This record gives sequence, structure tokens and C-alpha cells, in this order.
Amino acid sequence: MALIADLVLALHFAIALFITLGLLLIPLGFFLSWSWIRNRRFRQIHAGLMLFVAIEAIFAITCPLTILEAKLRQTTAPESFWTYQLNQLLYWNLPPTFFLGLYLLCSIWIIYLWRRIPPRSSNQSDY
Repeated sequence: MALIADLVLALHFAIALFITLGLLLIPLGFFLSWSWIRNRRFRQIHAGLMLFVAIEAIFAITCPLTILEAKLRQTTAPESFWTYQLNQLLYWNLPPTFFLGLYLLCSIWIIYLWRRIPPRSSNQSDY
């Protein structure tokens, strides 16, 4: 079960990294004329994930991946090195209001980017 819990943690981290990198790479890609940042599917997934995270924060809902990982672990055994490192990066010891504000600001930034750097319609080429 520890291996599956580690995989859930890795997936959770990958999603957080995807959202974070998108927040940075979309405006950077606009200035550097990267066409892929206008890919509609990429932008929909990115905005949808950020919206999901913001809704979780607004309603104080624990992320389903966090719940799943905790249920799979059911142990106080020492974590592996990588599990510990990913936990340190993913779970910050800050008040919930900090995260609510952060997620709302990120959501506003994504809405701004969507309007300022709109994705191409699905019938336009991304290259």
C-alpha cells in the first residue's frame, strides 16, 4: 500500500506542478511566441484544475488525493526519502486562509490570461 500511496503523492505533486508551471509558462510563452500555450485542451485542463482547487479552498474541502493517500498509508512508519521530499514541497504548514487567498489569486490570474492570451478554437492549428 505504501507504494500506491507514493504513486498517489507523485500524481498529486505532478498536478500541482502542472498548475504552477502553467501560471508561469502561459504569459512567458505569449511573450516568446510559443504556439502550444494557446492549445485549447491544455488551457481547459489547466483552468479546470485551478478552479477545482479554488472551490476546495472556498468550501474547506480536503483534496480527494490527500484523503486517498492518507487512507492508503494507515501507518506511522518512516516515509521514503522521496515521499518526505514531495510532502515538504506539496504540504505547507500555513493557515487555510493563506491558501484560500493564494488559490483565488491564481484563479483570477488564469481568468486574466484566458482573456489576454486566449486559446485557439479547436479548429485552429496549435503549431
